Amino acid sequence: MTAPTRTRLLRWGVPVAATAAVAVVASGVLTAEADPPLPPKTAGQLLVDMQGAGVAGLSGTVVQDSDLGLPGLPDMGGRGGGAGLTSLLTGSHTLRVWYAGQDKQRVALLDSLGETDVVRNGTDAWLWSSESNSATRYRVPAGKGGADATRELPAGVTPQQAAETALRALDPTTAVSTDGTRQVAGRDAYELVLAPKDTRSLVGQVRLAVDAETSVPLRVQVFPKATGDGPAFSVGFTSVTFEVPGDEQFAFTPPPGVTVTEGTLPAGPPSKADRAAAERAAVATRTVGSGWTTVAVLPGPAGRADGAAAAFLEQLPRVSGSWGSGRLLTSALMSALITDDGRLLVGAVAPDLLYAAAGR
Repeated sequence: MTAPTRTRLLRWGVPVAATAAVAVVASGVLTAEADPPLPPKTAGQLLVDMQGAGVAGLSGTVVQDSDLGLPGLPDMGGRGGGAGLTSLLTGSHTLRVWYAGQDKQRVALLDSLGETDVVRNGTDAWLWSSESNSATRYRVPAGKGGADATRELPAGVTPQQAAETALRALDPTTAVSTDGTRQVAGRDAYELVLAPKDTRSLVGQVRLAVDAETSVPLRVQVFPKATGDGPAFSVGFTSVTFEVPGDEQFAFTPPPGVTVTEGTLPAGPPSKADRAAAERAAVATRTVGSGWTTVAVLPGPAGRADGAAAAFLEQLPRVSGSWGSGRLLTSALMSALITDDGRLLVGAVAPDLLYAAAGR
């Protein structure tokens, strides 16, 4: 039997691209010590291994913990089960994941209120919520990589997706090192450490546990710069196997009584109107600063907030300065400024950098 072709875990997958410049930055760091006993590797070697990582299949249980210090977030619902997915921003959550190639993927979010599933099986993709007793079915064009229904998943749902996000920050502003070896989900792993060189970032360090056999990220932990014993965000496997799951894991049938609607996916290249809208959005979005202290400046929500969103904004402190006025949201790892003139500024920085960006 021929060896399986290496493929990415779509959207939340491996491998993650690491640039040659990053390898140069990491090349002189300490090697990982052996506990459990593993051949020593430099951070540069681990980055190269992750770049080439690929598996034919996997299944496992993932636990995500978020202790960001955020106030209670409003239910943003309206996205076919999005209420459960929005809850991933706070608290502790358990997910089950299955992967058997680009056209067979499943993520199930389990919580006390029910289950939310995103399933891709060939040309069918489903988004199902037991809480809302509804399901949306998407038709995926043959040969189209990945289920666009997975856009319903917020960033950081799985260790692979969180690692991809973290590794995008790698540039000369990042100190890269290793910190020994670990056991994660019963598997031997190297620990890769990313730390901002700029002390103005709220992030202290990001730790990635990299599977010694497959080079797949098994766990990602984000520690704030502020004092604290544990990570403010963590997502990792508690159990995992790299065997290809059976077809039955992707054969989704809506339970009796579920309301089923048909969703639509783009049937080809973006239309002229879609391209124009994307260009307008790109022009309206800009960044200030670089590296770990980048501040994103985006258009704020259209129209006036009402209901739960309005109540949420009202509980945020009002702030003002030469840049104008607005509402401020802060947490252990990020700050967000919603200005009265319709802008949203977000960054892993203290509020003073947001104010400076708002005044530019």
